[in-house]
Amino acid sequence: MDAFQLKIKDEEYQQRCEHLLDAIQRHGYSGVVLFDRDYIIYYCGFAFIPTERPIAFVMNSKGERGMLVPRMEVEHAQANALIDHISHYVEYPDDPHPMVALGKLLDEMGVTGDIGADQPGYPRIYGYRGPLLSELQTARPITVHSITDDVEDQMMIKSPAEIALLRESLHWANLALRLLQRYTKPGLTETDVERRASDEATRAMVDAIGPVYRGLSMVTAGAYAIYRGQIGRSASIPHMLANNITFEAGDVMVGESTAPMWGYISELERTWFLGRPSDAQKRLFDHMIGAQDTAFKAFETARLTCDIDNAVRAYFAKHELEPYWRHHTGHAIGLRSHEGPFLDRGDKTALKPGMIFTIEPGLYAPEVGGFRHSDMVLVTEGGAELMTFYPRDLDSMIIPV
Repeated sequence: MDAFQLKIKDEEYQQRCEHLLDAIQRHGYSGVVLFDRDYIIYYCGFAFIPTERPIAFVMNSKGERGMLVPRMEVEHAQANALIDHISHYVEYPDDPHPMVALGKLLDEMGVTGDIGADQPGYPRIYGYRGPLLSELQTARPITVHSITDDVEDQMMIKSPAEIALLRESLHWANLALRLLQRYTKPGLTETDVERRASDEATRAMVDAIGPVYRGLSMVTAGAYAIYRGQIGRSASIPHMLANNITFEAGDVMVGESTAPMWGYISELERTWFLGRPSDAQKRLFDHMIGAQDTAFKAFETARLTCDIDNAVRAYFAKHELEPYWRHHTGHAIGLRSHEGPFLDRGDKTALKPGMIFTIEPGLYAPEVGGFRHSDMVLVTEGGAELMTFYPRDLDSMIIPV
C-alpha cells in the first residue's frame, strides 16, 4: 500500500454519505441525525472524545451536511470534519441548553417531521441530561425512526481502502505481539513486558510511517500488545482485566495486540506457554487449533454467519468440549473492535465479499487456563482469506524458561 494513502480519501467519505442519502430518501425522511462517535467518523472523518457535551452529525434529504459541536471543538471540527457547515453552542449544560442549538440547526436544514437517527436523543453518558429529539422546538414536530440498521449494513462491507488500513494495522500488531512474546520471562510482570513491547513497536511504526500516521484512537497513541490479566489460571476468564501479574514457569497466557490506523482496529491474539505445556494444556490447545481450522474451512461453503459458528459448535460437541465453551466464534471488526455481524448461531446475516471477521473460538478451563488464538479473515467470492500471519503451531507458542 502506498504510505501516502494511509487514510480514507475525501471521495470515499462523499460516497458513504451518498449511500446514506439513498437510505434517507428511500424511507422518506427529511434527514438524519447521528450521535455515535464511530458513525460520525465513518461519514465525515471527524474523530473526537465523546463526553457530556453533545456532538451531532446532521444530513438533510438534499445531501447537505452540518454538525453541532461545543465551542471547545469548533476549530477541531473545522480542520477535520468533511461537512458543509458547523454550528456550536457555548457549553454543557449552560443556558440555553445545547439541544436548543441542535433544534435551530435542524430547522435551518429542514430536518423535521419524520427523521432518521441512531438514538432518540443524545445518549446519557458522563452525566448528560437533556431533551429527546422529539421534544425539540422545531417547525414541525419530530418523529424519530431508527436509521441504525442502514448504517450498520453499510459498515459491514469494507472498501479496498478500509481493507488496506486493516492490513497495515495488522503489520504493526504483528510486531507488537512478537515483542510481547520475546520479552516475556519468569519473574517479570505483565506491566513491564507490555510497556516495553508496546513502546518499542510504536517507535518502529512511527519511524517507518510517522509523517502519514494517525491513530484516531481514544485508547492508545500507537501499536500495543497486552495480556490484560490473561495469565495462568486467570487466562480462563476471556475478558479478564490487567492485574500486574508476575509470570511463572508453567503459565499459559493469552497475548493480544492491535495498532489503530486512521481509526481502524485490527485484532491478533495468541496463546503461549512458559515452558513445555502439560498434557492437559496441550490437549486443549490442540482442540483450540482444531476449532479454528474448522471455522476457516466452513467459509468454503457457508452462506450465513451462523453457519460458521454452527460448524465450530459441532466440533465442540463431537469432542465433548462443551464445558470449555464460553463465547461465539467471532465478530466483524473495523472502526470498532467489535462490530456486527457476528459469527454466532443466532446471527443469520448473509456472508458477503468485503466482510472482515475475527476467528477466535476459545476453550477455558479454570483449573488449566484459557486457550484462544484470534485471526482475521476477509470474506471473498471463494471463501475467506487469512489476513493475519503470526505462527499458530504449538512449538512456536512455547517460550523457553
